[in-house]
Amino acid sequence: MKNKAPITLAITGASGAQYALRLLQALVAEGHPIYLLISKAAQMVIAVETDLAMPSHHGKAAAFLEERYQAYPGQIRLFGKEDWMSPVASGSGAPKHMVVCPCSTGTLSAIATGASDNLIERAADVVLKERNQLILVVRETPLSSIHLRNMLTLSDMGAVILPASPGFYHQPDSMDDLVDFVVARVLNQLGISQTLLPGWGHEQ
Repeated sequence: MKNKAPITLAITGASGAQYALRLLQALVAEGHPIYLLISKAAQMVIAVETDLAMPSHHGKAAAFLEERYQAYPGQIRLFGKEDWMSPVASGSGAPKHMVVCPCSTGTLSAIATGASDNLIERAADVVLKERNQLILVVRETPLSSIHLRNMLTLSDMGAVILPASPGFYHQPDSMDDLVDFVVARVLNQLGISQTLLPGWGHEQ
């Protein structure tokens, strides 16, 4: 399983930490190496929205997540906001797939303008300039004209705008079902097989 393509997963401070953690779990289960980026705001949201007591130290946090999701050693590599020597900071070493989940509108704006003030923004900038896959799981409502213009700008550059908007046609029984709906759509975009949600017209 260690020959699977690596994927960059960035978690920002928008509400919806559950989406990110479920996606991380699914990617680990499929054997993909994960380059994980977690903003300071995201750490606060994770503490508020979940019961996850994640260590603040990067090395300990990576080990904690590997144990929680039964990852193989080194499968999750966690980088700091100014770790400019990490693979994701350069087109010569970055994965060809990146997901920002959830994506705050502040991060959306920074990516749309090429700010690159931290590693999340730089990694997204690298993915765009290399014409690789960038998926933005935007979580905000209502949306202002600024948000919509930024989404259009990024869509025109090839990014996939995938709002965290769960559907109900699968008759969800729990919050987990709603989270899985969005995570399944992300996995579909990545081309990763999933059993979280059957395709339209197909039974599980």
